[in-house]
Amino acid sequence: MSWKLPAALAAGLVLGGLIGAWAGDRAVLGVALVAIAETVLLLTRIRHETRHIMPPHPTISPLQHDRFMTRSRRIASSLRDLRSAAGSLPDAVVLLDNEQHVRWFNHAAEDLLGLRRPQDRGIHLHQRLGTTELAGWLQNGAHEPLNDVIAPGHPNRHINVTLLPFGRRQRLLLARDISHLTRLEQIRRDFVANVSHELRTPLTVIHGYLELIDPEDVPELAPVLGEMRAQSKRMGQIVEDLLTLSRLETQDHVTDERVPMAPLLATVRKEAEALSQGRHHITVENLAEADLLGSAKDLHSALSNLVSNAVRYTPTGGNISIRWKRTPEGATYSVSDTGFGIPATHLARLTERFYRVSSSRSRDSGGTGLGLSIVKHVLNLHQARLEIQSEPGQGSTFSCCFGHERLLKPGGLDEA
Repeated sequence: MSWKLPAALAAGLVLGGLIGAWAGDRAVLGVALVAIAETVLLLTRIRHETRHIMPPHPTISPLQHDRFMTRSRRIASSLRDLRSAAGSLPDAVVLLDNEQHVRWFNHAAEDLLGLRRPQDRGIHLHQRLGTTELAGWLQNGAHEPLNDVIAPGHPNRHINVTLLPFGRRQRLLLARDISHLTRLEQIRRDFVANVSHELRTPLTVIHGYLELIDPEDVPELAPVLGEMRAQSKRMGQIVEDLLTLSRLETQDHVTDERVPMAPLLATVRKEAEALSQGRHHITVENLAEADLLGSAKDLHSALSNLVSNAVRYTPTGGNISIRWKRTPEGATYSVSDTGFGIPATHLARLTERFYRVSSSRSRDSGGTGLGLSIVKHVLNLHQARLEIQSEPGQGSTFSCCFGHERLLKPGGLDEA
């Protein structure tokens, strides 16, 4: 019937808007992409149509014919407008079939991905991209978005790429230019590193002069001097953590060496007991019988950070358990405490710089707000991950999960 085609087209536009909103508040982009696909399908259908769009029928009046043609022209005009809008989007859009043949692409795809009209229509996209990282991602199934990859043919430009299912046996490839974000992130890193380095010397001088002043000589200023010493020490620790974080952010790999876990666990325990001053019951279990392959300095920093946090945020008399044990995926280093616990709404943001569940509690405990960020970056460099489980009032467990490729048998050089 005459109403079915417009209804189907309208339903497709609504569905595209819903998918776009679900994929990240991009309803307009979803509608535009559906319009592109519908336009391609309509043009293909018209091109291969062997009968008249509206065959003569004795029961159709001239008025009905005019109304139908008016609706058809209106729909065609809307589709042309939507296709023109999609063609002008700053993000690259490529419509692929199930075999990754290129069916359509907009102007941004020519700029970001190097596609050319008309010779690239119908080709395999991964073949067109050659040996780039993007081509390998497509050949491997493109199951997860590809973040911060160099644009093909543009070594100074970076893109994020996503492949979405669309329609029946079709795919939409979306590529967004993030070069400006990459530059801003580099500027931020340079700024933090430079400022932290410049602050180190004056803070050292201030802390040194404060240590020279004996509170017994000026008893009326003794509380003030004590607070100044504590805060200058804390500021110095923040600077050191910022420098460590800046170094980790600029690294893409670590120099692998054997990291014996038994001595490292013993060191971590001694540091925890020194920080606790007998206020907590601390236990260590070494059940994995495995050493780690990685950076001894960075791993010590990460594992020690987790224990320090447990000591700081666990009330006096609480228990802290440090475990190194085997798992089906490899081995896990975990730190469990009986502290305050963390509400579920905060868990996803704990590894952000300076993020605090309770600012006053963090300041009182002497934390810098950078420890978990350092842990996350160290684990990323070791292809490991951080898992956090916590319930308010019940305590928390922070786990570092390492794969089999990072495990070594104690005393040997082979993989555990």
